Amino acid sequence: MANWIPSLNALRAFEATARHLSYRYAAEELHVSPAAVKQLVAKLEQTPGTPLLVRQGRGLALTGAGVEGSQRLGPAFREIADAVEAMRAGEQRRRLILSVEPSFATAWLVPRLDDFRTRHPGIDVLVDSSLHLVDVERGAADLAIRFWNGVDESLVVNRLFDEELCAFCSPALVDGPDGIRSLEDLERTTLLHWDLSDMPWAHATRFWMGWTPWLARIGAEHIRPGEGLRFSDYNMAVQAAIAGQGVILGSGPIFGDLVSSGLLVMPFRENVVTDIGYDLLASERSLEREEVRSFRDWIIETAARSR
Repeated sequence: MANWIPSLNALRAFEATARHLSYRYAAEELHVSPAAVKQLVAKLEQTPGTPLLVRQGRGLALTGAGVEGSQRLGPAFREIADAVEAMRAGEQRRRLILSVEPSFATAWLVPRLDDFRTRHPGIDVLVDSSLHLVDVERGAADLAIRFWNGVDESLVVNRLFDEELCAFCSPALVDGPDGIRSLEDLERTTLLHWDLSDMPWAHATRFWMGWTPWLARIGAEHIRPGEGLRFSDYNMAVQAAIAGQGVILGSGPIFGDLVSSGLLVMPFRENVVTDIGYDLLASERSLEREEVRSFRDWIIETAARSR
């Protein structure tokens, strides 16, 4: 038994839980359920025969054995990530992984990727489209685009767009005698909401993407918008707006293509510049690779043209 090595999944589950001191956040990082993480940690604890984590108030705390294990496992997993990176670098074609929020990928990034492929035909880009925040510093992705107002001194951060929130809808809702003409018309119009209640990282996004704070910032507190339709998937909310089912709050810079194509219009001039935006994140280690630097330079240039 002394030489028996636990499963890699159990070790990963414990390392992530020890780092977050939360089964829930570890589960989000590993894309499994909190119950699965807790079960893996419990199975791992059978190996030394002593607890590694204990309850402390509403959270978790490491035991002495847990501290010893976490301090050694962190560097070990970074070594594994480096080994995988070295194997990836040995491939004939260069490849990078980009983590990006789905609505940004659909509305802005994907239509422009062909330009990058034309300029850099030897580089493959894997677009990992998810609302879950991957750990860029630990190599879960080479680059990430995040919609946030955060600061991460461990990463290299480049601002792509400042957020400018505007109201958008289908041209069909503006045309005709009963079309939307003024902000007061929102009281009789279906509003489309993006529900991020299950995302612990999205506090700032939830605040700014709400209709009530948006109306307050433009000086229209007297307007009482209805509940409308709620979506956990923002892309579905955008499609509902295109289909004429209601009015949505969206990013002026990101929705520019949908307006240019005639799929959406801005029924009002009012907009709100927020304290959040779209940032490109990369680790110093990933930027040592030429393909990552090439993509970073391309997307910063492309975003500048788009602005």
